[in-house]
Amino acid sequence: MPTRLKVLISAYACEPGKASEPSVGWNVALEMTAHHNVWVLTRSNNRASIEAELAQRPVPNLNFAYFDLPSWASWWKRGGRGLQVYYYLWQLGIFNVARHLHREVGFDVTNHLTFGKYWTPSLLAYLPVPFVWGPMGGGESAPKAFWRDFSRSGRRYELLRDAARWLGEHDPLVRGTARRAAVAIASTPATAARLVLLGARNVQVYLQNGIRRDDPGADESLGESFRGHPEHGLRFITIGRLIHWKGVHLGLRAFALADLAAEYWIVGDGPERARLEQLAESLGISDRVRFFGSIPHEETLSRLSQADVLVHPSLHDQAPATIFEAFAAGRPVICLGLGGPAVQVSDEVGIRVAAQSPEEAERGLAAAMRELAQNESRRGAMAARARPYVYENFSWDEKVKVLSAFYLTAANPAADPATRPTAR
Repeated sequence: MPTRLKVLISAYACEPGKASEPSVGWNVALEMTAHHNVWVLTRSNNRASIEAELAQRPVPNLNFAYFDLPSWASWWKRGGRGLQVYYYLWQLGIFNVARHLHREVGFDVTNHLTFGKYWTPSLLAYLPVPFVWGPMGGGESAPKAFWRDFSRSGRRYELLRDAARWLGEHDPLVRGTARRAAVAIASTPATAARLVLLGARNVQVYLQNGIRRDDPGADESLGESFRGHPEHGLRFITIGRLIHWKGVHLGLRAFALADLAAEYWIVGDGPERARLEQLAESLGISDRVRFFGSIPHEETLSRLSQADVLVHPSLHDQAPATIFEAFAAGRPVICLGLGGPAVQVSDEVGIRVAAQSPEEAERGLAAAMRELAQNESRRGAMAARARPYVYENFSWDEKVKVLSAFYLTAANPAADPATRPTAR
């Protein structure tokens, strides 16, 4: 078996210069060319931005094939109302394209990459080629005790999400995808447990997301350590959409409980903003809490560089890029011990808070805020370690080395187990 494989990657989301899942699709494909010959099967809608990028910066060993459903099916994803239905149909539709490509190329391994959601099938698993599934997420859930704080629409969202997962887990195509995977990669232990129940055999835990060393947030000038600000002490910052499961209400209550001479900045917008502003008012902290709304990414990074500690109280994130950006800027992170952030954040660069109930989470977040506000030496040590930590563990060039090793394991299952990769 050659060590430089011919790899087919399914990446519904794959665009240069974007965040979230499109970034995962693009960066894995780009960096993987250092190790293998890569073909990416993605949406036709991504073609213009991909070809414009490759025209400026050609990449050897990187090939693209495009597929979209007929125009009548685009109704499903208008306004996001039926995106998941459209995505499911797209997964079915790519099978014949992938089979035709395999006849032409003769792939050594296939990999379903994006969307990284474990309860939707990948028909690449049904090709006569070793299949790597993931990294996948979606197994993370907000503990039920937190639901009482959610709005009616938030509780409806959680119920629909649970129902979608239940349906997916009972879909024969999903179960077949799991059983056929030579390697199944989960972003979190919670998702790994779901993959095992679906029948996946070789399950590894490895985060989906990463950071590029040349990302704007990786600018070393952003890493200057702050020691508090004369007029208001430390600045805590939360970045993200203002939706129920991001847990910003927990951060606000914890900030009030911590009772510090500090500021709390909140960057982002969403349906929960009015409720959060009312909560800050009722807690008597509105004079120390600043809502910036939705601002450009460059300005978000600037705000991050002006703050001291990122507070990320999300209840079921997979692997938020915001945490990587905070580390790249030399900022410690406070998070809940749930989902991907619990894997991203180690004791050397942040504090993970136990969160089985809102009260426990709020007390833990408040204690962490007080600790980092009052213990300057500990905060400084975390800040100094943050940049090396994120690039040693989560830079894309390092991450694809591990994913490449998973490809080799899938393509050659008889290899010595001692040579197989160990995921973080």
